[in-house]
Amino acid sequence: MKTIMEAKENIIIFDGECNLCNGVVGWLLRFAPGGIFRYVAFQSTEGQLLLKKYGFPTESLETVILLDDKGVHTHSDGFLKIVSKIPRWRLVAALLAFIPRIIRDTVYNLASKNRVKWFGRSKSCTLVFKHPLTS
Repeated sequence: MKTIMEAKENIIIFDGECNLCNGVVGWLLRFAPGGIFRYVAFQSTEGQLLLKKYGFPTESLETVILLDDKGVHTHSDGFLKIVSKIPRWRLVAALLAFIPRIIRDTVYNLASKNRVKWFGRSKSCTLVFKHPLTS
């Protein structure tokens, strides 16, 4: 398997059973240029392998993870890096990056801890992709 650096891909690891996460991925599919991201549910075989490779727990996911040619990005930094790769949203990401990380991560962690309570959970990834998720 190629490393992230060799592949030069933008891989997003997300919780495929979280309704909020599926909604964000659906939004990305709508607004991100085609092929800019590869989406991997953490529950999938590839997701589990990537989590192990990069030292994340495999039983649950508390943050979105972006793997790109610059490394591993999580929490609010990961989300802003994802948004910054979408041309029409780049300025929004740049402006939000001025908010101190401690504030951004506090809000991010609050949403992450309550996402299932607020938005629910499905038994499997509810998104339908033109190009299937890696599993």
